[in-house]
Amino acid sequence: MSPNNNNSSSSNVKIDWNNVIKKEVIGIGGLDLGEVHEVGDTYFTTQKGLINKKRYHIPKSKAESFDGDTITVRVDESELSGFEEEANDRQKFEGYSSFKSSDMSKELETKIPVMAENLEITKSIAEDKVDIIKEPVIETKTVEIELMRETITIERRPVDSSSSSSSLEQSSSTTIENPVESRTEISIPLKREEPVITKKSYVKEEIIVKKKPITETKEITEEITHENVKYDNKLNKEEK
Repeated sequence: MSPNNNNSSSSNVKIDWNNVIKKEVIGIGGLDLGEVHEVGDTYFTTQKGLINKKRYHIPKSKAESFDGDTITVRVDESELSGFEEEANDRQKFEGYSSFKSSDMSKELETKIPVMAENLEITKSIAEDKVDIIKEPVIETKTVEIELMRETITIERRPVDSSSSSSSLEQSSSTTIENPVESRTEISIPLKREEPVITKKSYVKEEIIVKKKPITETKEITEEITHENVKYDNKLNKEEK
């Protein structure tokens, strides 16, 4: 068997396999096989449908023609089950179509990624707060103060007649009032001191608030996942 390449099938049909992705594939009797999804060394994969997708792995040797839009293959409906991808094979790795091919004329190699997780820890700024509250405290304070006020003293003095006559003569020009004819009030102003209360604010003390950074070490425990590869070697024992 001659080796295949990407520019022709085993039936010597000239097909540019680099230009067939998304092209329509038709089988015998107009059988719809979907569009080309992947191309391997000896097989190409088609995909049909949007919701209930079906995939078919078709040998390149089945290709009969390609007109630039449609690939015609020698596949009828009775053969589809042999080419259909099974449901449990949906997760494929790179080069699956080539790796699955039945061409045993050369050694095939593919890459299967084995994944793992690294634990990366970054820092973000969170904010707490300390509330400093000032509230009024009411207290009663007693202060003594001296206050001055005016008062009156009333004295009664008898008048000497002789001295009174002499005084009258000396002040003959002075008018002497007659006794009042009705009740009369005489107001004498008396001054007194009253306390005037004012409240004056002053700085009693100061509260100094300081912030400083403190570094502490904290252990972070988290689960991470890595992949482990196992394989069944019963049917692939190499002779030593």
